[in-house]
Amino acid sequence: MTGDELEGIVARLRAVGDDTADVEAKAARTALPKSVRETVSAFQNAHGGVLVLGLDEKGGFEATGVDEPAKIRADLASLCAQEMEPPVRPLVATHTFEGQQLVVAEIPELDAAQRPSYYKGAGMNRGSFVRVSDGDQHLTSYEVQLMLAARGQPVDDEQPVVSADLDDLDPELVGAYVARIRRDRPRIFGDTSDETVLRRTGVVGPTETGLRPTLAGLLALGTYPQQHFPQLSLTFVRYPSVDGPGADGIRFLDNAHVEGPVPLMVRDALAAIRSNMARRAVVTGAGRTDVWEYPEIALREAITNALAHRDLSPASRGTQVQVEMYPDRIVVRNPGGLFGPVRLDRLGGDDLVSSARNARLMKILEDVEMPGLGTVCENRGSGIRDMRTALRNAGMRPPELIDRISTFTVTLGSLVDQPARHSLPSHAPRQRADRSAEILRAIGAEQLSRAQITERTGLSSGIVTRWLRRLREAGDVEAVGGGPRSPNITYRRVRAGQSSDGGRSE
Repeated sequence: MTGDELEGIVARLRAVGDDTADVEAKAARTALPKSVRETVSAFQNAHGGVLVLGLDEKGGFEATGVDEPAKIRADLASLCAQEMEPPVRPLVATHTFEGQQLVVAEIPELDAAQRPSYYKGAGMNRGSFVRVSDGDQHLTSYEVQLMLAARGQPVDDEQPVVSADLDDLDPELVGAYVARIRRDRPRIFGDTSDETVLRRTGVVGPTETGLRPTLAGLLALGTYPQQHFPQLSLTFVRYPSVDGPGADGIRFLDNAHVEGPVPLMVRDALAAIRSNMARRAVVTGAGRTDVWEYPEIALREAITNALAHRDLSPASRGTQVQVEMYPDRIVVRNPGGLFGPVRLDRLGGDDLVSSARNARLMKILEDVEMPGLGTVCENRGSGIRDMRTALRNAGMRPPELIDRISTFTVTLGSLVDQPARHSLPSHAPRQRADRSAEILRAIGAEQLSRAQITERTGLSSGIVTRWLRRLREAGDVEAVGGGPRSPNITYRRVRAGQSSDGGRSE
């Protein structure tokens, strides 16, 4: 790192007033803070980052320096090599900045095949962290499980469902699927039986009691997969305000629980959204065309990706795909973040890098048709690009994509000529952002723990704690259950005219 690069980093920290997702500053004047272990793990499990020792965040990122740079460098190198698993090899250097000696370490991102990075003294489950916004957060046991599964190709979708039988497959869907397979691959499947086609393509698999539908086969071609997996479904909710439930006590304007195999869930989810969408007029030459509020191609891609790429491991089978419609946006959320070598900043790019967590399900869905809509997916990695193109052609903002290890979220937002939410004019002074609206929106009509709010917002635990305190002081949020500082405390919004029922202080 050059001196100019360091100067730019410090300037950014001072402007924002907080650490950032890729930079952490610590005073470390006389010794290496123990929390460095957490930061090293967090950077490795995210996208890497820069650790600056000798800046005091509490003092506005004043350069206070370190007394013994050589010792701090040696201690950091020893911690990374001996206390972290796998060992870390950061690039560490001493810089003179504003008359003080700073130690700067560049922590590399860890390859997905080796994650999670963790502090050996605490063990994998307690010593693994991830960088979220400006803070280091413990990985949950579920997130650790996802990282371990990502070291290879998950096969949850290939497992036969022993509680199901072949009668649980929809005859009409199966017939169309087998006919398409034979038509497109005559050399391999032209003279084979239906059973052979289903077995070779992974729709069914052997068990001690005979052939059973696989999880992929059931989800793609089943009559009612939710008989065996009640929560492998999709929920749709339309909220009355940008924050969720309305101030007048109206929780939602419409809601639907969408079930069935994936092709029918995509169709029915689109129908639920369409019934709640407005049309807008677009002038074309001398005439006028009415178009949907959101382009259907973008909606279809977002919903299909959420259902096809969701995590199917046993730990997530109690979680649904969620579609939330607000006056200014549609949010589609599924369990399980990005899988494999795909990076968030490369999604929708020209190289069309694709990696399927549920490889068997994706392969089957290539040949499953939705009534009147063609096949469910192409499995070519082009979905995000098509979504971006459709939104751009409709004069709308690109989709907002958020990868949280345990969840992946797509937000389709407003028209490009409308001001972005929470944006500041370019000439406005930078200061600590007001996070109250984000936290209130995350809580919505639910009752959430601080950890759940942190997960939903992507903010650091410290920021969430600070703004929860302010929201409680303002009477907008109350705490329920547990004693002071209890991990069992949950938070809920206080509606206008609603009195508190005794939420406790932290």
